[in-house]
Amino acid sequence: MADKTKAKQPHSISSLGKIYLIIYNLSLVIGWSYILCLLTRCYLTNDFQGQSLWDTVKLSLIIFQNAAVLEILHAIVGLVRSNPVITTFQVFSRVMVVCGVLIATPPTAAAASVGLPIALFAWSVTEIIRYGYYFANLVGFVPHFLVWLRYTTFIALYPIGVTGELLCFNAARQFAQKHPDVWSYSLPNTWNMTFSYHYLLLFVMFLYLPLFPQMYLHMFGQRKKILGTSASKAQKVH
Repeated sequence: MADKTKAKQPHSISSLGKIYLIIYNLSLVIGWSYILCLLTRCYLTNDFQGQSLWDTVKLSLIIFQNAAVLEILHAIVGLVRSNPVITTFQVFSRVMVVCGVLIATPPTAAAASVGLPIALFAWSVTEIIRYGYYFANLVGFVPHFLVWLRYTTFIALYPIGVTGELLCFNAARQFAQKHPDVWSYSLPNTWNMTFSYHYLLLFVMFLYLPLFPQMYLHMFGQRKKILGTSASKAQKVH
């Protein structure tokens, strides 16, 4: 059964834009599937090949997580109908985890946290489903089970992902607290300014308190709108 609901795209999109979005979304499906395979192989077969999980997924994660920044541009230029502000909040936390936490601290800090595999699992499954849903919309065939997965799995995966992210943040915070000079600047200095990496991490962590409930409830609203509409149509057919 195919769902006729389209992903949030403009009513009019050029052929070139559509081709680009098809390639973009398919590439992200493949990329996150690869990351999930790496994660699964590492833990189910205990096959780390002498490397840490971070060493195993580092390059792939940097590429495919940062590729999400393009979604903000897609929303701003109108290539898709997503809200630029909401998209920015959704993308920012994950990019911050990768670039501002995992890359910014030694492998023995945030990258060694139990939060990394937790976040990777939630991110991978979520993104495979999400980008797969967008891809299916673009090619004009959306199986109902994919629509259901898109607007249902977040109920568990979103809190799991946030938990993993916060554990990574906390591991980085603990490292920064013990090493106050890392990524921090104190007076006096040439720039005549002060900056604390430790307090930046704390600030971002506290942002989760107001933002997580809003984003979570937003997804429930989307679920009701999409699946509720689908259910109503099905009842009318019968």
